[in-house]
Amino acid sequence: MEWSHVRAPQWPGTISNEAAKRQVAERVASRAADGEVIGIGSGSTSFLALLALADRVQGVGLAVTCVPTSHEIAGYCTALGLPTVSLLAGRPDWCFDGADEVDPERNLIKGRGGAFVREKLVFAAARQRFILVDDSKFVTRLGERFAVPLEVIPEAVNLVRDTLADVLGSVPTIRPAGGKDGGVITEQGGIIMDLHVTEAVLDAHTPTDLAVLLDHTVGITGSGLFAGFDLEVLSDS
Repeated sequence: MEWSHVRAPQWPGTISNEAAKRQVAERVASRAADGEVIGIGSGSTSFLALLALADRVQGVGLAVTCVPTSHEIAGYCTALGLPTVSLLAGRPDWCFDGADEVDPERNLIKGRGGAFVREKLVFAAARQRFILVDDSKFVTRLGERFAVPLEVIPEAVNLVRDTLADVLGSVPTIRPAGGKDGGVITEQGGIIMDLHVTEAVLDAHTPTDLAVLLDHTVGITGSGLFAGFDLEVLSDS
């Protein structure tokens, strides 16, 4: 198969609040400059931003390199004619990504799409970070609408469940897959578990403290709680 024959990418489903997301996507794409390495997040807003970035690259004649955060995003980059590298070969000058929740201190919950470990790697490596959201993503406290996703080594599922039940009083559950029997398996071969963060948990732990606790729990390889990062939030408001 010749790469030039790859079809233009299409998002698999309806994009909620699409007009607002396109507005934010075009704002971040306008920042691209010649020669930059750009981290490309996953999710519908990042997808729209990638399309806007490809339009700018073609229209202005820029040369950029992309660091994708998932196999899907890597495929979209290829279909759009954008070269990609891994973090082993290039550090992003800046990156963009979406979020499921953003609190007043700009802490985030990410990971409904399951790519949060690679997203966090690219996020941490980037010199500048942009979060793209519509107004529906803002919350007064994390966990209002979504659970914190955890990537867990498969044989550690019971250990992680029992540990967090003891330490936090909240029991994480395996996220069921939609296209197979069993749980969602990540690109790294982990199992996704979802941890519901209650007010009691956040009363006892700041988001940064909770992120550290999760990162130090044996069996967890990464979480979708992004706390303490220097970032800029771009919204439609």
